[in-house]
Amino acid sequence: MSEAFSSFKTFYPYYLSEHQDLRCRRLHFVGTWLVILAAVLGFVHSAWWFVSMPLFGYGFAWIGHMVFEKNRPATFSYPLYSLAGDWVMFFDILRGRVKI
Repeated sequence: MSEAFSSFKTFYPYYLSEHQDLRCRRLHFVGTWLVILAAVLGFVHSAWWFVSMPLFGYGFAWIGHMVFEKNRPATFSYPLYSLAGDWVMFFDILRGRVKI
């Protein structure tokens, strides 16, 4: 990963290329839904739910990368772009632009 990205627009195609396996994308999608659920529960029930948000988000994603993609998550090299990429991919899946 020696390539430096000058913008998110140039990073996102790379991000998608690191998520070619449907099972990995599905795990990202489920993890992101659980992050949303944990945020809601954090506001409604207990702030402790906020602690689970990174566990859901990163846990599901990293399992997908280790087990299915067999690659290193972009989070380690591009943490902010990777976080943004996860949310953009999530909404692209909802819109039908990215398949799961």
